[in-house]
This record gives sequence, C-alpha cells and structure tokens, in this order.
Amino acid sequence: MRSVAKNAAGLTRCLGLLAVLAVVGLLPWLSRRDPALTVLRARSAEQEATEEALAAIRQDLGLDAGPLSLLGRWAADLLHGDFGTSWVSGHDVLPSVVAGLQVSLGLMGAALGVAVLLAAALVAPVLVRGRGSAGACAAMLAAVPEFLLATVVLLVFGVWLGWLPTSGWQSAQYLVLPALALGVPAGGLLGRLVADALPAVLDERWAELWRGAGVSRARIAGAALRRVLPPLVPQFGMVAVGLTGGAVAVETVFAVPGIGRTALGAARSQDLPLLQGAVLALLLLGLVAGAVAAGVRRRLLGPALRDAGLTLPPARPVRAHPAVPVVLAAVLLLTIGWGLLRDPYTVDTTVRLAAPSWAHPLGTDGLGRDVLARLGHGAASTVGTAAAVCLLGLLIALVLGFAPGIAAGASDIANALPPVIVGILVAAAVGPGTGGAALAVALISWPALSAHAAALVQEVRASAFLTAQRAIGAGPFWILTRHVLPSVAGPVARHALLRLPGIALALASLGFLGLGAQPPAPEWGLLLEESRAYVERAPWAALAPAVALALLAGLAVSGAALTQGRRVRRTTPAPVGTKVEKEAPVGA
Repeated sequence: MRSVAKNAAGLTRCLGLLAVLAVVGLLPWLSRRDPALTVLRARSAEQEATEEALAAIRQDLGLDAGPLSLLGRWAADLLHGDFGTSWVSGHDVLPSVVAGLQVSLGLMGAALGVAVLLAAALVAPVLVRGRGSAGACAAMLAAVPEFLLATVVLLVFGVWLGWLPTSGWQSAQYLVLPALALGVPAGGLLGRLVADALPAVLDERWAELWRGAGVSRARIAGAALRRVLPPLVPQFGMVAVGLTGGAVAVETVFAVPGIGRTALGAARSQDLPLLQGAVLALLLLGLVAGAVAAGVRRRLLGPALRDAGLTLPPARPVRAHPAVPVVLAAVLLLTIGWGLLRDPYTVDTTVRLAAPSWAHPLGTDGLGRDVLARLGHGAASTVGTAAAVCLLGLLIALVLGFAPGIAAGASDIANALPPVIVGILVAAAVGPGTGGAALAVALISWPALSAHAAALVQEVRASAFLTAQRAIGAGPFWILTRHVLPSVAGPVARHALLRLPGIALALASLGFLGLGAQPPAPEWGLLLEESRAYVERAPWAALAPAVALALLAGLAVSGAALTQGRRVRRTTPAPVGTKVEKEAPVGA
C-alpha cells in the first residue's frame, strides 16, 4: 500500500510538472497577443512596430514554427542543462534564475525566523496555562495584508525614523523590513495551528502522570510539541515555499530582485525562457520542501505509524466567550450595512483624502469617494468570493485526503506556484477580473488543507483503536463515517476557516498587482491597492479594508471555536479519547 501511494505521488508530480510547464510555454499564445509585438515593446518602446521588425523578431525567436515546436526545443535544451536565452535581454536565463532564487531564499530564511519567533510567542501561553483560547488575535495577525504591512513598516522605519533602507538588496539590513512584512502573517498562521492542537494533548493522561512524577515543564512541553507537530509539518513546508515564491507584492514594494518578481516581470514582457526557468525553479523548490517535510514527519512519528500504534488526541473544546464572535459580527454587519446605504461611485474631488467625519465616517479616498460606502459594497465580492473558494478547497481536501499519494504529489506542484503566477496564466486566458482571480486562487488554495487532511487520515487509519474496530468486524463504511470522517473533518474545517482571510488576501494581492478586480469596483483588495499611494497622508483609507479583514479573521476563528466547544460538550467522549488517555506521546 505504501509503495502504491509513493508511485501515485511520483506520477502525479511528473504529470503536474509537465502540465504547468506546457501551460507556461503556451502563455504567449493563450494571451491572444502577438508575442513578437510584446518582445519588441520590451526591447525598445520607441521602435515602430512595422511588419518587417515583427517578422525579424519572429524569425530570431523561432516563433514561426509554432508553440509546440518551441516548447519541444526548450525541453530538449533543458535536458542538456541549457535553460535558454532571454528574449528581452539576450542573456542566459540560468544566472538570472539562480540570482533571483538566492535572494528569495535569503528573504525566506529571515521571514521564517520572524514567523517562528512570533509563533513561539503565541504558543507559549498555551504551554504555560495548559489551555487554549479562540485564537482571534493570531488569526488577525495572519489576516494582515503583507503588502500593506510592507508599506507601513517602510514608511515608519525607513522614511520617518530612517533606521533601515527602503529598497534594494545589498546587505543584511535590507532583509529586515521585507522579513517583518512576510513573517508576521506567517507567524500568526503557524502559531494559531500549533496552539489549536496543544490543549487536547496537554490534557492527556500521560501529561498528568508526568506532572505528578515531577517531570520538568520544559520536558512536558517538548513532548507535547512533538506529539502535535506531525500533522502540521507539511504546513511549515508550504509556508516556507510560499515565503519564497509568493512574496511578489512585498518584493515589488521594496524593489527586491527575488525569483517571484523576476517571474512577474518575465510574464509581463512575455520573456518566455526566463518565465519558464523561474517557474521551474519554484516547482523544484516546492518538490524539495515537500520531500523534506514528509521525511521530518516520518521521523517524528517513528515506528508508531508503520505499526498502526498511533493514538489520537481527544477532542477538547476551546474556550471562546460567546460575546467575542457576536461583537465581531455585529461590528462587521453594522459597518457593511451602513456602507450599503451610501453611494460608492460618487466622485467629489473637493473632499479628496478628507479625514473621518459625520458626513464621511471613514473618510474619503484619492478621488473623494466615500470609503465607508466602498467598504460596504465591496464586502459581497470580497467575502463572498473568498468563502466560495474556501468551501471548494475544503471539499477538494476532504476528497484528496483519502488518496494521500495523489494529494501529496498534486499539493507539491500546486503549492510551489505563487498565486501571482497562476493569476498571470488565468488572466492570459480569461482576462483580469474577479472571476479570473477567484479561479487562480481556487487552483492553489487547497494544498495546505489537503496535506492536513491526508496526514490526519493516515494517522487515524494507523490508530490502535481502528485496528480493534476492524478486529471486531466493523465494516469500512462504518469506520469511515463514524470514526475517520469525524476525526478529520472538524480540524480541517477549522483550518479552512482560518484560511478564509488568507484567501481574501490572495485575492487582494492579485488586485494589488492588476490581475484581480478592476477599477472602479469597490473590492477590498483594490481599495488597499488604491490607498497605498497616499497611505502616509490618509491612512484611514487603507486601514478600513485592513481592519475589516482582521475582524473577518477573528470572527471566523472565534465562531469556529464556539461551535466546536458546544458540539464537544454535547457529545459523549469517543472511545478514541479514552484510549489516548492511557498512552504516552509518540516518541516520548
């Protein structure tokens, strides 16, 4: 069974890799634009686009042979270690890809360090108190828009205080601000995931016995972390890959020459060889990260996974005061409802960038439009689209969770692609807009949920309790519906709710880069992009959608925690929980 899963994962990775490279190779033709004209404009904007000039470029690049011939020739050269020559600069692609990848890996390392430190700060109170909270604070941190945070730290620490450089890439101090912008949301996400799983483990019988025997708190905390980390290790790998190739917006703000920004520039200029090289590098990075995460997870689980000796933490309600989601929902609904009563498109330049007042409770933007009105009217497209994408990702994850080989291979490929790159490919085929942005995010939003589901399914199937159930004659359907699905669906659904604001942020990032909703649509991501140019003069225009996203994150997590707590209290503890109380942590 294990070899079948490995073969399925390998085959899926190969097919996915070939499919992505084929789509990238066909990008100039999918865009329905003459690639020769785009390359001419990239080489020399002043040169007249005569038929003779275009014909010369087509002959020089081999475009007359057609896309399939061009793709085949590139693949043949790749087998000999030749990544091709840039259509725009005329230089070899490989040095540019390596240089961009080195920059992005350095930025990823610094951002991951910030994320781990922040996650540790969020997890520490859980380890000390032995109980968790609804995690609204961590969710709000995860919902902070990276490009808005990048703009804020640039203004505060780079412009106003002058402590750090604001752009470029020359020394270690250039790492600080981009790493903060990337690491804070990632740390909020990782900290929330770990803190969500810890309370149930710390309530197990082995932890109580260890405390009674005088075992140090540090050793108990280490064993508890080792017990909860295996299902979450794939998430750490995916975050690392996302911080490498998905930092295009932050790299744009700070003019960092990373691999993501390189790929974006190549796609805009239709520099096909450079784009193919950048995407290939990101895909290989995703595959390596997936393999490392799988190895670390197997190491943490040890022989318990092979011997079907795992035990599962009992379900334990997270304490969430009912007032928290009620207050957050009331604030959001009141704000959105108030905004829906106002006109989001009326332009009045006489009150542009006006401060909040009774006439304009959230101020006005650069064109004098009411920010409250645009926030309210943009809620449907932003929250509704994000919720639909989130639900679709959850359904895909639950299905693929029972095919771990296929899920692992497809997840590695999909997670290696930043939303911006997928957004470029989708926009080339269907044009920029809300629908194209939603499709792009939906295509890559399921890997984290799928990896989580697959890890939980594997551990549930390997648990000693299910072995006993099979021994007494329980059928596969009974085991699936009464034990496996309830053990998997709840944690993955909460994970999906936690990612709802992140999906909204991915849509916002595409809008920020011109690949999502188009003006004058009052979409929250577009509001953030439009307000970034004058955030120093009128911060309220940017704070309104950012705070709305943070409130959405807090509402999603606290509401899920409240629902889970009530469900667990109304349900008799499962035999799995009883079994767990008699076991020590895996590897302890």
